[in-house]
Amino acid sequence: MRISCAPEIGCLRLDGWTNVRKLRTVLKSLIFCIVIPLFWAVVSVKAAEPERSVVQILNFSQRPNWVEPWRYSGVAKGTGSGFLIEGGRIMTNAHVVSWSKQILVRRYQDPKPYPAEIEFVGHDCDLAVLKVSDPAFYKGMESLGFGNLPKVRSTVVTYGYPAGGDQISYTRGVVSRIEMQPYVHIANRSFLSVQTDAAINPGNSGGPVIQGDKVVGVSFQGNASLENTGFFIPPNIIRHFLKDIEDGTYHGFPDAGLILAPLVNPSFKKYLNLPGEGLGARVDRIIYPFSKTHELIRPNDVLLKVGRYPVGSDGLIQYMGNRVHAGVAFDSAQHGDIVDLEIWRDGKKINVPLPVWVNREDAIEGNQYNQDPPYFICGGLVFTELSRNYLAAQGRNWRSSAKPNTLYELMFTRYLGGDAWRSRPVVLSTILNHPLNADIAVPARSIVDEVNGIKINTMEDLVRAVESNKDEFHRFRFIQGDRIEALKREAADEATKEVMNTYRVPADRRLKS
Repeated sequence: MRISCAPEIGCLRLDGWTNVRKLRTVLKSLIFCIVIPLFWAVVSVKAAEPERSVVQILNFSQRPNWVEPWRYSGVAKGTGSGFLIEGGRIMTNAHVVSWSKQILVRRYQDPKPYPAEIEFVGHDCDLAVLKVSDPAFYKGMESLGFGNLPKVRSTVVTYGYPAGGDQISYTRGVVSRIEMQPYVHIANRSFLSVQTDAAINPGNSGGPVIQGDKVVGVSFQGNASLENTGFFIPPNIIRHFLKDIEDGTYHGFPDAGLILAPLVNPSFKKYLNLPGEGLGARVDRIIYPFSKTHELIRPNDVLLKVGRYPVGSDGLIQYMGNRVHAGVAFDSAQHGDIVDLEIWRDGKKINVPLPVWVNREDAIEGNQYNQDPPYFICGGLVFTELSRNYLAAQGRNWRSSAKPNTLYELMFTRYLGGDAWRSRPVVLSTILNHPLNADIAVPARSIVDEVNGIKINTMEDLVRAVESNKDEFHRFRFIQGDRIEALKREAADEATKEVMNTYRVPADRRLKS
């Protein structure tokens, strides 16, 4: 019997066991020299496919000056990463494209830059999607699909364009922890995040984190106090963002507005007639002005369950194999959704259908984007809104340099409610020197309490108080030291015009729409 085969292998006659052994030898050679290399070549090509869908993003941005709000910084160039998803969109981080004037996108191993536009941005969850109008950009690219939350101790690979080079970079790492973390971009929101020892450096932000052939996260931040540690945004946050924008508007993540306290004191548990051990966390207070929440929930209610997740006495739930804060259970809800709660009150269980909404009342406590800061000038005194952005503009150590009552006004008075809370406090930002204000010694960052006898809660209050005044003087009362300063009303009008001309200020005010 003759077997035809390739010339380089030759042909064999099968005469007994000798030729059988020779055939085995040839087959082994085929396997080790051709089949196995071919297999790994195919696997390598498949493994290399995701990088063709990963792009480099160049953002040319310009930020406002929060101390002198009519001024702007120079245009700065920043870099980040992104990747193609379904619908011809590029997913990236919100912080990669913030304050953008122009965005350019570069494909894998393609020198041509393509202009891109922001389609949707979620600053609370640090995600954004871009769109490129040139159809040539998408040639040869395939969208990447999303997987599930990776398990702790499993391996992931980050793709991106970190600083220090223009070529794509791959970093393998292990998932080391999954828990709620503050999202640095917004600063006053915490969501589920995944910690890994894969390097996530500047420029990596917005790139995909891949396990197998699925995206299981978006790289977004590091921690300077930790070594070999990076964080990525998990699939549940990504899917919430994508579902939110389906109607053409991004609303954001809703809040329950509940502050939970651990319930471990056995005496207090007995006082509440709460049966069992390790069940439920106490509602300490309600911090947002949602009337329905105040109607349905009371302080000292015990939260037993959020949706299908039982709440432990430490305020944590079991979520996909991880012990995390109960707030994660609310993060699947969209703006206006109903979340079913199980509450212990007055010695019995009750079911509470709690509506949840996006809260914007605390915007000044977090970083704000893509909206110019308001200001108003009167006699060379420049007033603006107290905000985290404003204080951070004072320098890196703004927390330690800011006056305690300024931080208290920004961060804590809203918990008190009533007359103690100013929704958007006003501060004296700076003084444009003029003979009229030469003897005013009120320091910058002083909070305005009253103007002409009118309490000031917002910039609009300040403008009305000044423009409605018919007296000879404008009287400004500041919280710090209960100090009062005064300017002659008519002289202040003239001084405002003069300082605008001297300091090249285009307008005496800019208020939020």
